[in-house]
Amino acid sequence: MTALRGAAAYGGRGAGAYARVGVESATMSASPHQLIVMLFDGAQAAIRAARIHMQAGHTAEKGKAISKALDIVNNGLAAALDTDKGGEIAERLASLYDYIARLLLAANLHNDQESLDQAERLLEDIASAWRDIGSAGAQG
Repeated sequence: MTALRGAAAYGGRGAGAYARVGVESATMSASPHQLIVMLFDGAQAAIRAARIHMQAGHTAEKGKAISKALDIVNNGLAAALDTDKGGEIAERLASLYDYIARLLLAANLHNDQESLDQAERLLEDIASAWRDIGSAGAQG
């Protein structure tokens, strides 16, 4: 391995490590509200990546990106719901997250861009409302 290639490989690992530390630091200092916003951002980024891979015909990468979005929706957003405190709103969100998960599965199985688009729109609607709640709380 040449010195240049070695430095480039090291630099790539270093940049990845730096990014992970940045994400870890951000999550450790974030409020619960900010953590949910980060989950929405991550799910939406994964869906955008899935769309790019779907359009390019990269099936494996599309599947990985959709799996990441599903993981965030199911094990992040849905798992964070508290039906005892959230009542009917939490139950409705749980149903909506389940529907979004089914859309993502259909998008993956059938290369269905419309299902992917619909999942992204629904997540953006919820994320937008969530961000508005955070802005209102910060002002009041």
